[in-house]
Amino acid sequence: MIELITINWLRQACGLPTGAGGLFVSGGSMANLTALTVARHIKLGNIDPTAMIYCSDQTHSSILRGLQVMGFQTSQLRSLPTDDQYRLDLAALHQAVATDLQCGCRPFCVVANAGTTNTGAIDPLPQLADFCRKNDLWLHIDGAYGAAAALSANGKQLLVGLEYADSLSIDPHKWLFQPYEIGCVLVRDESWLKETFHILPEYLANIEEQQGEVNFCDRGIQLTRSFRALKLWLSIKAFGRESFETAINTGIKLAEYAANIITQTPKWALVPPPQLGVLTFRYAPPNLTLEEQNQINTSLPDALIQDGFAMISTTTLRGMTVLRLCTINPRTQETDIRETVSTLAHFAEKLTN
Repeated sequence: MIELITINWLRQACGLPTGAGGLFVSGGSMANLTALTVARHIKLGNIDPTAMIYCSDQTHSSILRGLQVMGFQTSQLRSLPTDDQYRLDLAALHQAVATDLQCGCRPFCVVANAGTTNTGAIDPLPQLADFCRKNDLWLHIDGAYGAAAALSANGKQLLVGLEYADSLSIDPHKWLFQPYEIGCVLVRDESWLKETFHILPEYLANIEEQQGEVNFCDRGIQLTRSFRALKLWLSIKAFGRESFETAINTGIKLAEYAANIITQTPKWALVPPPQLGVLTFRYAPPNLTLEEQNQINTSLPDALIQDGFAMISTTTLRGMTVLRLCTINPRTQETDIRETVSTLAHFAEKLTN
């Protein structure tokens, strides 16, 4: 009952209709695998070597891994370019689908991002949903990083279009501040889960007689499951939804605050502006070559860690090494942001000289 209640809270927060449902799984990777398995069953019925899936070049690696586990070939996943905000390019998607249809392939699924790991980018969800409806494509939204931010007003505004998903992955380990092992998958029609996963061995025949009883082993891959729902249910009961809304809004605003500091700091640049609590930026003095800039940006995290003040990571965007701030820890303060940027600037100057 607690799992059903907590799943329903997330369903409502993400705007999915009554009749949608889901379950808790181990994490975002398993949520994506579960959702794509449902998509294959409902749209294809079985493995089809002509079936094609589409995503952006910023999509999480768990999508490819999940498809490989399901028996798809790497060539069946089209990784498409992104725009200047690192969102899936709609024109590229239209062209890829049209080309595959002409070649006799079977487009069946688009994977959209609701907050990429690299930059927090949110793909154009309403437009993608419209395209999928018109072309009879399944829309899976990977919201492992960002979807739970819809619990807040600011997050919901950024995430318009979540409600159109055929399937959606969420990882409360991110914006809802839970321990590991609490991914979530939602589908637009909860009966799709049982249609995909239900198998009735003879030793469970008497359970089937209990009409209306929910057995989550019928809705996913696992049979024996831990009580993952308890921690999120108890957290919301203890702290209240308002506390989560405040924390989410603060995380979004802190990234914007950090962006303002970066734009005011000489020789530093945003790549791109902040999106959903993630800020990517780099030390980019114009007198240095791209290779020299990349070398310094690669060295900065180690210098910062050795200093002991903070930890920051890097990622690569179109050949540029960039620094990445994720500001969603509810204990982070503006002073932490200011001092981190100041310390980075200090080390960057030392490395330049």
